[in-house]
Amino acid sequence: MKKAKDINFKYNLNIYWSFLKNYKLLLFGVLLISFITATSFTATKFLYKLLIDNGTSFYEGSLTRSALIEILLLIGLAYLVLRTITTIFKWLHIHMINKLETRLIKDVKIKFFNHIIHLSHEFHTNNKTGSLISRVMRGGFAMERMTDVIAFNTAPLFFQSIVVIGSLLLFSWQASLVIVVTIIIFILFSYFMQNLQRKANIIVNETEDIEKANLSDFMTNIDSIKYFGKEARIKKRFSTLVNKTKKAMLKHWNYYRWIDAGQGAIMALGLFFLLYFPLLKFLDGEMKIGTIVFIYAVYGDLMGPLFGFVHGMRNYYRAMADFESLFQYGKIKNDVKDKFKAKKLKIKKGKIEFRNVCFSYNKKQKLLKNFSLTINKNEKIAFVGHSGSGKSTLIKLLYRLYEVNEGAIFIDNENLKNVNQESLRSELSIVPQECILFDDIIYNNVTFSNPKASRKEVIAAMKFTQLYKVVETFSEKEKTIVGERGIKLSGGEKQRVSIARAILANKKVLVLDEATSALDSETEYEIQKDLEKLMIGRTSLIIAHRLSTIMKADKIVVLDKGQIVQIGNHEELIKKPGQYRKLWRLQKGGYIE
Repeated sequence: MKKAKDINFKYNLNIYWSFLKNYKLLLFGVLLISFITATSFTATKFLYKLLIDNGTSFYEGSLTRSALIEILLLIGLAYLVLRTITTIFKWLHIHMINKLETRLIKDVKIKFFNHIIHLSHEFHTNNKTGSLISRVMRGGFAMERMTDVIAFNTAPLFFQSIVVIGSLLLFSWQASLVIVVTIIIFILFSYFMQNLQRKANIIVNETEDIEKANLSDFMTNIDSIKYFGKEARIKKRFSTLVNKTKKAMLKHWNYYRWIDAGQGAIMALGLFFLLYFPLLKFLDGEMKIGTIVFIYAVYGDLMGPLFGFVHGMRNYYRAMADFESLFQYGKIKNDVKDKFKAKKLKIKKGKIEFRNVCFSYNKKQKLLKNFSLTINKNEKIAFVGHSGSGKSTLIKLLYRLYEVNEGAIFIDNENLKNVNQESLRSELSIVPQECILFDDIIYNNVTFSNPKASRKEVIAAMKFTQLYKVVETFSEKEKTIVGERGIKLSGGEKQRVSIARAILANKKVLVLDEATSALDSETEYEIQKDLEKLMIGRTSLIIAHRLSTIMKADKIVVLDKGQIVQIGNHEELIKKPGQYRKLWRLQKGGYIE
């Protein structure tokens, strides 16, 4: 659990300023308008003083009717001018803040989305999607909240205080001192209470993150919940999460009772002493009634900014808590780093070499030790072995989702450590076991591997995999929305989309990662023929649980605990005593367990 004191205010403010400084002119305009508005409010109250003082003089007979009318007309004109100025500048104030905040929100979302999406495979396997989404979105709104603190809470109080204290010095230094002391006590009390509240704020954020992450997990796995009839269990788990959030929110919100009571008492005492000294002067004939009204009115003008500042303090700490949960990702460096000015890879032949590769996930037990293997151009190489034997790890290392601990991997004699990792992955094509689709139309899901492909090429790829004849039966054809993760399509249909993607990508290296193990026998047989055609003229790496699907591979590599224990084609291996023949007999056309 992250403690409130662990919020790195300096770091978070520096990150915030790195965004804000790009819009200095807008920020200056917002602050200038805030000062003009504060001045106009005080000037309006000064008109009230003139009105009352001149009215009193007229009542006492020291001012003629015509002179009073002339003064009233001037006061009325001045009031209209001030109100017009205030209205115009308030409109400009909101307009400029809207422009500033929308740009800041856009900038922070793009920056951290771009950073997070480039973080390592390990990072994404260890962080829940729902939590990441929650923090990015909340971080965007925290930019708005923090800017509101400056524009609506801090600047108005600062400028209003300067104008009010400066104007009161002309009439009563005691009144100015009372306002200064009241403001200081009010802010110190509010700051003290906000500090007490900070830890509760952090806990609320963390419980909300956990709740949202689990909610996302529940909704993603809704089919499993229904298939196993576990609605009641999931409802109970969600109820427990929501109750934890409720308790955290209640503890956080309960601080507001004490804050409100203390602030009310401070303001009441301030008003008492503010009027006490001017009234003494009034009784001694040293001050007019209009000045007392002016003092009371400008003190009232401070109420809004003061309470606004306290509200801003709450939002400040909330924004800082939200920044902390998002900005911490900025400190995370990618485990897989490109060299400076790493070259872009372009695979022309597709020869792959694993040279004395050593790798472990936890640095305690090596999964691969001095692993060496050469895959020649256009060869079809299959990897088999029990779960944990290292099959999927080899593919992850080929994609540079992890860096090898020792040794190296080469494609066309190019060490993968020397190439840009994004260019490497864009030169490989894969048909995974489960094709996860975007909630988009079928056509766009196919073109994801090659957005520049022509419609003719896309349709050809769909026809190649027999996807097109299925799509033709849909009312929306290739414009059919597939739903989240492709839920509206069958397993075979999704796999055909995956193969069509691979065809459209048209890369020299193809990876088939258990591409048919989740399908029924009939669908697998049909798709297997598509895959055989797809592998022609490509270097192909095949991971399979069904040995019957790799019988036509040029070489079959049998793995056990990260080591090659056998290698050869199906006919060679089936005749030799060893793990492959044992697996074949155990499986009898089924799966390796």
